[in-house]
Amino acid sequence: MNGTTVHEPLAPASWRVALPHTTAAVPVARALVRTALAEREHSADCDTAELLTAELVANAVEHTSGATPIELVLRLLPSGFQVEVHDADPEPPGDLTRPDLELPDPWQEHGRGLLLIRTLSSSCGHRPTESGKAVWFRLPGQRRPV
Repeated sequence: MNGTTVHEPLAPASWRVALPHTTAAVPVARALVRTALAEREHSADCDTAELLTAELVANAVEHTSGATPIELVLRLLPSGFQVEVHDADPEPPGDLTRPDLELPDPWQEHGRGLLLIRTLSSSCGHRPTESGKAVWFRLPGQRRPV
C-alpha cells in the first residue's frame, strides 16, 4: 500500500458477566480479570486489577442482600482498564471518592477495601443504574492492537 497509513483508535473491548451473590464470585472475578488482561496483552497491573476487583465483588456480596446476581463489567480501553461491579442496592458505598478522616483499625478484618481502591486506582467512583448501582475503578495501561 502506498501513501499515508491512517490509524484509527481501537474500539474498547468489554465483557459483562453475571456472578452469583456468594463469596464464590470473588475468585471467579479475579480469574476473569486475569484472563482479559492476558488475552489482550494489556499493560495494566494485573495483580492490582485482581486485588481491587476482589474488593469490589466482596463488598457487593457482603453489603447487599438478596439472591440477585451481581454483574462484573470489564472494559479494556486504549488508555486504561476499567472494572465495574453492579448490584441491586441503590445505596452508595461509603465514601469511595474522599479519604476517611480516620485510618482503618489495623486489628480489624474489614475496613480497608475502599481505602485500597482509592489509593491504588487512577480513578474510582459509583453511579446509579436502573437496577441499583455500579461501583467502578480504573487503572492506567494500554492494550496491544488486535
